[in-house]
Amino acid sequence: MSRHRIVSPAEVQRLIAQNQPIVIHEGYVLHLGEWIDKHPGGRLAILHMVGRDATDEINIYHTNKALLMMTKHRIGRVELPWANLEPPIRSPEFYKNLKLGEKSGVIAHGDGHRSRKSVDLGSAAAIISKKLMPVNSCVRRTSVTPDPEKLPLLESEAPTIDTAEDKLRHREQFATEEEKREIEEGIRDNPSLDVATQRAIVEDYRALHQQFKDEGLYQCRYSEYAKESLRYGFLFAAFASLLYCKWYLSSAVFLGLFWQQIMFTAHDAGHRGITSNFVADTLIGAFIADFCCGLSIGWWKSSHNVHHLITNMPEHDPDIQNIPLFSTSPTYMKSILSSFYNFQFVWDGACDFMVPYQKYTYYPVMALARFNLYFLGWLHLCSPRAAQLGAAWWTRPLEIVFMCCYWYIFGYLLVWVTLPTWPIRIGFVLTSHLVTMILHVQITLSHWGMPTSDLGPTESFPQRQMRTTMDVDCPAWLDWVHGGLQFQAVHHLFPRVPRHNLRRGQELVREFSAKTGVKYHCYNFVEGNKVVLSRLEQVGQMAKMMVDCQKSMAETGESGLH
Repeated sequence: MSRHRIVSPAEVQRLIAQNQPIVIHEGYVLHLGEWIDKHPGGRLAILHMVGRDATDEINIYHTNKALLMMTKHRIGRVELPWANLEPPIRSPEFYKNLKLGEKSGVIAHGDGHRSRKSVDLGSAAAIISKKLMPVNSCVRRTSVTPDPEKLPLLESEAPTIDTAEDKLRHREQFATEEEKREIEEGIRDNPSLDVATQRAIVEDYRALHQQFKDEGLYQCRYSEYAKESLRYGFLFAAFASLLYCKWYLSSAVFLGLFWQQIMFTAHDAGHRGITSNFVADTLIGAFIADFCCGLSIGWWKSSHNVHHLITNMPEHDPDIQNIPLFSTSPTYMKSILSSFYNFQFVWDGACDFMVPYQKYTYYPVMALARFNLYFLGWLHLCSPRAAQLGAAWWTRPLEIVFMCCYWYIFGYLLVWVTLPTWPIRIGFVLTSHLVTMILHVQITLSHWGMPTSDLGPTESFPQRQMRTTMDVDCPAWLDWVHGGLQFQAVHHLFPRVPRHNLRRGQELVREFSAKTGVKYHCYNFVEGNKVVLSRLEQVGQMAKMMVDCQKSMAETGESGLH
């Protein structure tokens, strides 16, 4: 089969309908069936690009060596510009055929030249995360179709079917109307979605990418890490010295600050922004995250890679799937099924009760979020997702060993053996973990206050990244406090750029924004917090309004549906 033959859109659709993972890159059709199980970034990163022109996503995430390797997966060319198709994993059919897809598995096919694989594009998320739980364990898995035998026998036992259906229909209608309103705002406040306008934005973005390369912004400045190592060493030495002096709670504060600061480097390693070598950066990231902090870098990478590609999509971005504790989008009122977790997030009474108050629970939950990260890390390492890493199979046992070492050192030698009494132990653990809430606020700040609306397949990658991401403005001398997380919009446009070069990158992105009309959102830390709290309050008020409306329906007997 010639790699230069023209492949028609109809043929691409036919191949995708046959469960072939087809992606468009640089005008070529890539058949990734042989690669999808070996992809270090995970299967979902590929599945969300099926049928799409993923040129920009692929180019910014991969080194020249990796891009050269991709050429062997070419099966032809397409005529540009390419009209993006909806990836099967994002289609409603994915939800309808989920259980059927789980049974179909993976089928091998031949094309006369070499063996290719078809991948169940509708159930791949289920296969790799069948046992993986979501962020909040209190969310219940539900069947898409209720079992008639389990419905109440008497009307007095529960609301009638009509009443329950009316409530569900009303909630979905309410959520749909709010979604439409936000889509209208997004279309109004951003450049036109017509092909010509978005194509011009893409061309300017690619020119900007080349400017990043020409200025050497992909080159890591190791001298900056030498300076940071001194700061890490000071914080750890302060913790150890105060612990030796038996100033236990004071030492806990410095341990928390050490964790908060050193995780910035783990973030860099997770994006291969230190050495650009997968093995070296994985080892650095695992040592810092798993050994020093007890957090799974593998879990973080599995969710973070998807987050970067489909930022703030409620059904697909795991970073914003947090009900019933938090909802940043009215979409969650529809009880969405997460393609990442293969788990239905049910909007139930707990959401009705908690979401209206989420503005007030934001900081308390952030203060305790580290305990949830421990849970998620171990859950990931025990799940099939962690085992399906192809050539990177060794990362799973490495992480398990490192995390066991962390709990032996921190949990046993420090908390159990060194600390003298239970009140001190509890106080030490809580204090050290509460301090890290700074990091959790920094992580959520750039996205939780931003739009979650989907403006359609014509929206370009750079416009969506800038529309859904916010930067934090601060003086250069405060960069060490934020650790590069204040440049999230720049980082989402160029995720492999080392963070010490992001401040220069910010200047170039501002110029790009002025030229293209794509708005660059940047607020100081206090203003950014206000944006997040305002969004939480807005969605909370939506939830309260819906609950009040349903109560009125129950009292008056009016369905409110027209």
